[in-house]
Amino acid sequence: MMTASSRSVHGGIFVINKRQGMTSHDVCAAVKRYFRFKKVGHVGTLDPLATGVLPICVNEATKLVQFLIHQDKEYCCTMQLGVSTDTHDSHGTICEHGDPLPRDPELIRQTIDAFRGELWQTPPMFSAVKRNGVPLYRLARTGATVERKPRRIMVKDIEILAIELPQVIFRVVCSAGTYVRTLCHDIGQRLGCGAHMTALERIRNGSFHLSKAVSLEQLIAVPREQAIEQYLLPMTMALCGLPEVTVSDAVAHKLRTGAPVTVGDIRELCIPQVTDGQKLKVVSCHGQLIGIVAPLPPYEDDGMPAWKTLRVFAG
Repeated sequence: MMTASSRSVHGGIFVINKRQGMTSHDVCAAVKRYFRFKKVGHVGTLDPLATGVLPICVNEATKLVQFLIHQDKEYCCTMQLGVSTDTHDSHGTICEHGDPLPRDPELIRQTIDAFRGELWQTPPMFSAVKRNGVPLYRLARTGATVERKPRRIMVKDIEILAIELPQVIFRVVCSAGTYVRTLCHDIGQRLGCGAHMTALERIRNGSFHLSKAVSLEQLIAVPREQAIEQYLLPMTMALCGLPEVTVSDAVAHKLRTGAPVTVGDIRELCIPQVTDGQKLKVVSCHGQLIGIVAPLPPYEDDGMPAWKTLRVFAG
């Protein structure tokens, strides 16, 4: 039977510091099993080798995942020069030894710095990217190699933290969908010696930072009620980057029941300025997240719709 506290949780986010060896699904399953939540989902998959920030959305907050997965990520990565693997990380089979290693730190810095900006990256065979509905890693395990289409990624910042050959440690801020292990592989190819990733820690996922994360072991070591009170973040915090509008109970009711919200309904509200394509979060006067909307052109007619509703959250 569910505890009263678990049953009454409307929705929220646990920011987990995932340990090495666990899959993202393992973490979701453990949270769901311990708290007995009805729905649990994660934001941004971390491979078993990787550690760090893994936001876990529960109950109504699982509807936020589609809006959170596209946020930038920040990592601290350890790369080993001189060895390439088929998975681009230390879990794979060695497929090439490179010799000699580059000894000039400035050459390494210049090469890595060249990976800043917009890039085209080919997903590795050992990845969850699907081809005809089949994950590539399943094909890779049979020894098959298929053509993959390069994807556009953005490396917003990349900074070397230490060079202790054959290891290079760097920090990278990148767009969602970037394979950091493939970034290591591509850097190794550019240097002419090969490389693979040996460690990866996600230190930021959107607005969620490692400094605010809790280990799974720490989370489930305390009673459920205490863990929920102490560690479950409100849904509004997940969207802190979105402009916010607070509406009356009447407008909130309209939004939740699917009735059109008109220009007249919100004319007296303080609506923040938004850029083209930017979304808006709608919050009740009680501070509860009601929905996510896309504002429409500023019509003068009070009867015209005020926005396009993208997602509504139950009360």
